[in-house]
Amino acid sequence: MTGPQLSPSTVAASAAAPDRFGSLYAGNARSVMARGWRATRSTNLLVVLSGFVEPIFYLLSMGLGLGALIGQVQTADGTQMSYAAFIAPALLAVAAMNGAIYDSTWNVFFKMQFAKLYEGMLSTSLGPLDVALGEISLALLRGLLYATGFLLVMQVLGLNLSWWALLALPAVVLIAFGFASIGMAVTSYMKTFQQMDWINFVLLPMFLFSATFYPLSVYPQGVQYVIQALPLWHGVDLVRGLTTGQIEPGMLWHVLYYAVMIVIGLVFTTRRLKALFLN
Repeated sequence: MTGPQLSPSTVAASAAAPDRFGSLYAGNARSVMARGWRATRSTNLLVVLSGFVEPIFYLLSMGLGLGALIGQVQTADGTQMSYAAFIAPALLAVAAMNGAIYDSTWNVFFKMQFAKLYEGMLSTSLGPLDVALGEISLALLRGLLYATGFLLVMQVLGLNLSWWALLALPAVVLIAFGFASIGMAVTSYMKTFQQMDWINFVLLPMFLFSATFYPLSVYPQGVQYVIQALPLWHGVDLVRGLTTGQIEPGMLWHVLYYAVMIVIGLVFTTRRLKALFLN
């Protein structure tokens, strides 16, 4: 006595399922990024530009306005520079962070919880790593666009004090990549808008206390250790060293810090997407 017979189509689908759902990467992250870029182009231009103009407003109001009252700022190694030249590289790092965080948090949250976009993507040949890399690359592109525009503003205002500033662009790409990776990983665990508010709750003090507007030396020693553990501080110190020409071997630790952020973010995002949509 034989059991029920399966149709050829059912057998083919069953055979294909382990390959499709067991694979993490199909090598097609560019299609995810292309879809996101087309959607971004159709959004309100003012929303896209908001992340670019915000750090410029800070630069004009505090760097040029307040800076006229403060005068020269002395860094830890005794270098004297204008207050505008001191905060401009910090705001450049912030511009990269803002662009990356916006795309990797709120945009991802909407696509995941309301549009159910990733569920549809992962029912195709795409793997969770394709989705993660595609979305993070889109966030990285926005961060790079913001930072490039801001770097040009710095050049026009004469705030790039060294030719090393040319390396600031690769640096902000690294910064954006790190924040986008972690941002998407964290967002994959968010369920409500109230939980998403915690992202701004973390970003605001990090923006204010990452030696953005004041030298690290003005804080007590214990507070300095806390600040040096913040991811934005590493970006600020890296970009500030490049735009002012204060190059030292210790800057490689900043690069390593962001490399670790990228790896952790990609691993957690990939595992989370797989757990949510493929298991």
